[in-house]
Amino acid sequence: MNATITEIFKKWRVILLLVFLVFAYFSINGGLVPHFWQSGAVIRSVGYNSSAANAGVENPNPTVTPLARERLLSLNGQKITSAQDYYIFIDGQKGGRAVNAVTSKKTYALVTKSTDDGKVDLGLKVADAPQSNLRKGLDLEGGTRVLLKSVEPASKANLDTTVDSLKERLNVYGLSDVTVRVASDLAGNDFILIEIAGVTEQEVRDLLSKQGKFDAKIGNSTVFSGGKKDITYVCRSADCSGIDPRRGCAKSAAGYGCGFFFTITLSPEAAERQAAVTDKLSVITENGAGYLSESLVLYLDDKEVDSLKIGAELKGRASTNIQISGSGTGVSQQQAMQNTLANMKKLQTVLITGSLPVKLEVVQLDTVSPTLGKEFLQNIMLVGFIALLAVATIVWVRYRKWKIVIPTVLILLSEITLILGFAAFVGWNLDLAAIAGIIIVIGSGVNHLTIITDEIMRVHSVSAVDWKTKIKNALFIIMGAYLINISSLLPLFWVGAGLLKGFALTTIAGMSFGVLIARPAYAAIIETLMKE
Repeated sequence: MNATITEIFKKWRVILLLVFLVFAYFSINGGLVPHFWQSGAVIRSVGYNSSAANAGVENPNPTVTPLARERLLSLNGQKITSAQDYYIFIDGQKGGRAVNAVTSKKTYALVTKSTDDGKVDLGLKVADAPQSNLRKGLDLEGGTRVLLKSVEPASKANLDTTVDSLKERLNVYGLSDVTVRVASDLAGNDFILIEIAGVTEQEVRDLLSKQGKFDAKIGNSTVFSGGKKDITYVCRSADCSGIDPRRGCAKSAAGYGCGFFFTITLSPEAAERQAAVTDKLSVITENGAGYLSESLVLYLDDKEVDSLKIGAELKGRASTNIQISGSGTGVSQQQAMQNTLANMKKLQTVLITGSLPVKLEVVQLDTVSPTLGKEFLQNIMLVGFIALLAVATIVWVRYRKWKIVIPTVLILLSEITLILGFAAFVGWNLDLAAIAGIIIVIGSGVNHLTIITDEIMRVHSVSAVDWKTKIKNALFIIMGAYLINISSLLPLFWVGAGLLKGFALTTIAGMSFGVLIARPAYAAIIETLMKE
């Protein structure tokens, strides 16, 4: 038996399979030592102008592998073993407290900040530390998937610019763990597909469906627009933004209304434009105070947001510091405050990122809760185990030989490992569509292994037939079926705006690994065992 095993490992097809399995292992585990026991909370995103951002904590790059992301290890000496530990720590803090944060990269000195809704925040969003480089899609992790379409025909250059703007807008909003890409369907329609973890459906719809065109006008003259060209800084901290203390909240016939304010810094060019326009205006007096004859009117998506009076001291003056204000309403005072702050946050985001090159509409929006995602993953693992057990049972019933059952199960497991290693290497998210592709690969693998086994069993009973000829015949049948399957899967890259791309890519990759590497190795193993 030992001589047979030694002979198997000398087969070049088996050696090739082992080499690919080693590469898959390193791709999944990010090194020789596995990370199954890794604890901590991985930093998913860093809020704009937050305490963490000001201390130097960087937003994680979406292209970085999960295991390479910065992990939060302790806060003020208290060990952080999970995301829940982090949020429990934050809930027990008060505003203005110093926090010593130790991560896998360095130590940061942070300060807790009180938010307008009475909570405490460091500006971090975290998740449980990953134990491998496998990326879970929204179906397994929870989140929101959005499909956007341009209202009017747009060029590829405009779509690419829109994708870049959306990425920047989402990063400003505090979201960096996102996927934004252009997708097309078979009819030639172009879409933008966005996948975001940990955001509510309404937030995404409000943030992405609007073009976000912002203009500030005095009379008919635009003095500045949203974006970095005209606006160099937008305050989002509590000391220079929030509910306007001078206006506060007041009861109205429809409920309550609140006002917000925040400061911005204009570029020198925008300040000069404002000075040139205001220099031509006259000064009027209201309630003992001097104002210019025209107001600064704010427009968002061509709709007036607010009108601000301009102090007489700004006449002809190139001031770079401007205070922006607005309002929000609600049935209750608490709801009015929430709506007001939400309006402020959206306006701040548009001022920072500028308008999108094209106007977008939401075509499809799907949301999966994190709890449901965990249930999906647990059920998939259970079903996968049952499927392998069923395959082993059927093979045993058919051949009554353990020397066939064990290699069959091992080869199927190796194909799954190769698929997962490929997904980790290219950074592909494993979602339900990808899992379905793996199931298809297992199904086709069982069929192909059965063909190989039957051919070899015929050789075992009919000695006149050459072993190699029979194996070549089996592999020829398998290769023909493989090429037909590949040709039928290629259109799925574009069907439904690419939403089935994960299924197509996983299935093609799995079948390729199986047909070109794993199944020829199985033929070599079975040939050696049956000859024994």
